[in-house]
This record gives sequence, structure tokens and C-alpha cells, in this order.
Amino acid sequence: MFGAERTRTLLSPADPARTAAVEPPLVSARELIDRAGATETVAGRRRAHPTRRLVLTAGTLAVAAGAVTVLQPFGEGAPDTPGEPAAAAGLVLVPVAYQFDADPPAAGPQVRMLADKIKDAAYDHQSGRYMYHHTKVWGDPVMTSADGRHHVAFASETKLWQAADGTGNQIRIQLEPQYPDQESRDYWQRERVGRPAATGTPAPDVIPLPPEELRPLSADPSELREQLKVEYGAGAASKWVSTLYERYVVPRATRAAVLRVLADVPGFRWRGQVTDRAGRNGIAVTFDDREHDQQSLLVFDPKTGELLAYELLTLSPVRISSYTVILDAARTDRVG
Repeated sequence: MFGAERTRTLLSPADPARTAAVEPPLVSARELIDRAGATETVAGRRRAHPTRRLVLTAGTLAVAAGAVTVLQPFGEGAPDTPGEPAAAAGLVLVPVAYQFDADPPAAGPQVRMLADKIKDAAYDHQSGRYMYHHTKVWGDPVMTSADGRHHVAFASETKLWQAADGTGNQIRIQLEPQYPDQESRDYWQRERVGRPAATGTPAPDVIPLPPEELRPLSADPSELREQLKVEYGAGAASKWVSTLYERYVVPRATRAAVLRVLADVPGFRWRGQVTDRAGRNGIAVTFDDREHDQQSLLVFDPKTGELLAYELLTLSPVRISSYTVILDAARTDRVG
């Protein structure tokens, strides 16, 4: 399912989550299947293309389908079905337009320039016990048709308040289905014919966070190289940069240090100006892992150097595997 690089990263002895208890999934596989109106799913079944299967293990679901990035602001309707409500049909994800698409230059020089000129973020002038993050995610889990061709998953929105000792609250809301291509959307809509549609907005899941020791965030390059797993290459570093920004409210000095560490990792390409999934202006770098037919995408704020989005794509065909959009980060004394 995962490329060897991601597997090593996730299962390495250095993985801080290797001993963590796995909690039950927020939404069961059965509920996910029923809500999509599917008649067939894949669950741990071997296929000719293992990156197209859905594996259930220890109460979690993990999937790597392929990926495209998306340029469609939240809440807009699907463009291909005039007059039909977007919430009923779901969105088809479309590619981001890179400024430098063909033959992009190496990213190192541009990323170093960004590190040298970034400004304060809004949260650099805030204080509070809790680190707050508002994110939107698609791609975990992905449901796949029996033939391995058609994919669907529900987007989810999360608001998280976490203190330095790990305690706090998390609110998660399951949103609309989204599809990596029009063929998948058509397929799952056909499967829904004659079945009752889900109505109303699901109640948010409020989850108290247990105590957890959070590793202090450092701007030291050697510590960041270890924390970002750069020894495993640019693909692993991309994933761990996303993890870092989802977990911490990253101060300016550390943001600059992260960029300088990435500038020294071989393989990143400069994609220039992009518009992220939330409609924000950003600058992007990518890494193509041709061996595993994957592309990693990082989108940064051009003024503050904050990470705006992380995406994982397949290259042939170009199709979405997963995305994470960081909509907001802050410090606060109030828990929602």
C-alpha cells in the first residue's frame, strides 16, 4: 500500500507513535459504506494494484490511492451537474495549476530565499495555554469499488485545542463525499440509486484528549532534521513537515529553520505560485517519487512561511490520494 519510504517512516523504531494505543475509528467502516450507498467495498483483499485496496487493521483504516491536488474553494458546487446541490452529489477534485509545471527548477535556492524574508504570523503575537488548529482532510479512509477503479471518501473538518501536556479537546465533523475523478463520481452516484440518502448534518464528535508528552519544538537544524526524518528522503520529510504543523503552533524562527532544512533535501522542485484548496495564495514545492508513482506537494504562505497544505498524489494517472489543509492556527486560553 505505502511506498517503502513511507513504510519505513511510519514503522521505524524512531517513530514516536510506535507504542501509542490505537483508539476506535471515529466513523465505522460500515457507516462509511452505508452513507456512500455502496454495494461493494474492498477490505483487506489482495489486488493486482495494492495501492488501490482498503486495509482495516487495529480499528483503523489506511489507504493510498493516487493523488491530484485541487483548486476548488470550500463550499462550491460540483461544476458538472447544473442545478444539482453539491452536498447531494459531492465534489470532483481538480488539479492545482502550478506556475512551473514542465521542467521545474530545483527548489533549494528559492526555499532559502523564503526562509530569509518571512515575517511574523498572527499567532506570533498571541499567548495562551492551548495550541489551536483548524484543519480539513480528505483521503483517510478511501472506499474503493470491487474492480479497484472508482474511489470515494468523506472530507472531515477538525478543530483541536491541545496544551503542552497533551490534554484538551478535539471536535470533528464529517462533511461531503469527494471524488478523485468524474468516473468515480458517476459510479458512486449510480450505486446510490434507489437507496435513501443521508439527511441533515452529522453531529460533531467531541473528543477529550488524554495526557501526552509533547516533544518541545526546536529551531536547531540537527534536531529538526531528526524530527522531519530527512534521512528517509524528501517524501518522508514532506509528510513529517505536515505532521509538525498539524501538531504545533510553529514560531517564526522554527519556520525559517524548517525551510532551510528542506532546502538541503535533494529532490524538491520549485512550482512557484499556486492557489490552495481554501483559495489562499501560496508557493509550492513538490517531490516526485517515480519508483512508487507518487508526488508529495507542500504549499507555504509566501509572507510568513507557514504550511498551508500538504497533498499526496499519484503520477500515472494523476489522481488524489489525500490532502490536508491547515485553515487556522493560534494560541488561546479558551477551549471550544
